[in-house]
Amino acid sequence: MKLFDVYPLFDLEIVSGKGCYTYDSHGTEYLDLYGGHAVISIGHSHPYYVNRITEQAKKLVFYSNSVVNSLQQQLADKLGALSGYDDYSLFLINSGAEANENALKLASFHTGKKKVIAFAHSFHGRTSAAVKVTDNPRIVAPINDTFEVAFLPLNDMARVEQEMAGGDVCAVIIEGIQGVGGIQIPEVQFLQELREACSRHHVVLILDEVQSGYGRTGKFFAHQYAGIRPDLITVAKGMGNGFPIGGVLISPQFTPVYGMLGTTFGGNHLACAAACAVLDVMRDEHLVDNAARVGQYLIDRLREIPQIKEVRGKGLMIGLEFDQPVKELRNRLLFEQHVFTGASGTHVIRLLPPLSLSQEQADCFIGKLKTILS
Repeated sequence: MKLFDVYPLFDLEIVSGKGCYTYDSHGTEYLDLYGGHAVISIGHSHPYYVNRITEQAKKLVFYSNSVVNSLQQQLADKLGALSGYDDYSLFLINSGAEANENALKLASFHTGKKKVIAFAHSFHGRTSAAVKVTDNPRIVAPINDTFEVAFLPLNDMARVEQEMAGGDVCAVIIEGIQGVGGIQIPEVQFLQELREACSRHHVVLILDEVQSGYGRTGKFFAHQYAGIRPDLITVAKGMGNGFPIGGVLISPQFTPVYGMLGTTFGGNHLACAAACAVLDVMRDEHLVDNAARVGQYLIDRLREIPQIKEVRGKGLMIGLEFDQPVKELRNRLLFEQHVFTGASGTHVIRLLPPLSLSQEQADCFIGKLKTILS
């Protein structure tokens, strides 16, 4: 049986990693500034993390949600304390797409409505009930039998108010920072006005922090820069440092009902052990503070490079926009300088390194980038 060929692959095989570095099958070392789409939060093969999941695997990997799993409550307690949302509830699933799908379902159940507001260039997952990427700020046909989505321009509060005036909107879903959309940052005032409008119109505000959450931006969640509290927050990616896990943080206004949501693998023992280990390391090694400090240093240094059209981002979620397509630049960084980066569209290099990135490693990348650009 052959693999179904839907991803373009670089001609190299990564076989191991340590901290902010990965190693291919020939032993070549690469500085990892992408972390598998923001998945690697505490660094590759962190010893505490490896020990926690190894010990859990020796005991029990998985049992169904029909019995008590105390690791789920441990995870909820740790996440609530570190994120500042200890009064919210946690529903555990397997991925970001699944988290957003469940958040939209909760919003629809809660309001009895079916229309969703999302924003141009947004990305909220790949399942049929989740919102798709779009470049067109317009009303689109229903993406399935459940939801109809209005895609509006980001930061356009007048359009949001106009859409909400119809009284049929169940939810607004917005990324803390757009990842796939090119590291576009919602304005603080827009997020604050959006929170107020959702409350006034009885619309559920969903913050998609799948990529921008878990300390990546220098706060636990990107929306915390605006000082708002959403009704639902979706998380995944860096939550398990490579082990599949996702979740929805649910405000106290929602009342759980048996059968409302369901999952087979969500919150399994091994996933919870991995996620608990991530939060322990983030707390003990002050990785959110490190992301803020090293991220700002990296952004400031990158803004000194004249060949870069614009540097956008917060913390260690950074986009470098160029006047020309970045495919060749990205390939040269990888194969000549041994640095992994990502891309967003055709003109933006995307940096999503582990939150443990040091200033010395940031300087190393800047030097390698300057070598290529010169």
